Amino acid sequence: MPHKILVVEDEQPIVDLLTYNLEREGYRVSVALDGLQALEQARQFQPDLVLLDLMLPELDGFEVCKALRKESDVPVIMLTARGAEIDRVVGLELGADDYVVKPFSVRELLARVKNVLRRAQTTAAATETEPVNVGQLRIDITKREATIGAALLELTSLEFDLLLKLAQHPGQVFSRERLVEDVWGYDYLGDLRVVDALVKRLRRKLRRAAPTAEVILTVRAVGYKLAEEI
Repeated sequence: MPHKILVVEDEQPIVDLLTYNLEREGYRVSVALDGLQALEQARQFQPDLVLLDLMLPELDGFEVCKALRKESDVPVIMLTARGAEIDRVVGLELGADDYVVKPFSVRELLARVKNVLRRAQTTAAATETEPVNVGQLRIDITKREATIGAALLELTSLEFDLLLKLAQHPGQVFSRERLVEDVWGYDYLGDLRVVDALVKRLRRKLRRAAPTAEVILTVRAVGYKLAEEI
């Protein structure tokens, strides 16, 4: 079955450009022209990926992304305006997987789409293996569930993959470049700040579940590691 992509965009020329090129690549495409339509379409169409513009009528892209994250872990690629760096940071912290800056290269956008879909497919096909335990933290790879103490962590697929990568090597420092290569994919074309945004999201969820536990540590000018004692 072809992958299904939901395009959320209110500028018709961009809608036409995206629809034409995505369908030419073999994807099934559905379009939402505002934020409220986006949520309705996401529930009905059940997309494998969402291309989400941030500046939308009715409900902006930030609110759409936040609502999507409460309902599913469908990958989201944001479409943002050139120079709107704060929007990209906020969008990533809300749960987006990646972003593409307008005006964008169709070739680059298609490469990002393929990369995100490939990562999601690889994650879904993970083979059964033993759980990973680091102190209070337990990760069940087969069920794709993580708990800290008695609390179940509600993680997106990308958050789970990053936490698993760190937990498989407690105490080992990983650079942002290495994490991007191992978690997003070796051919990821985006900004390394996606790592910082994802770590921030993970820490927020971990602290809610275990306020006194320091789980992910920053190694200044290098990257991140999982604490050896949690």
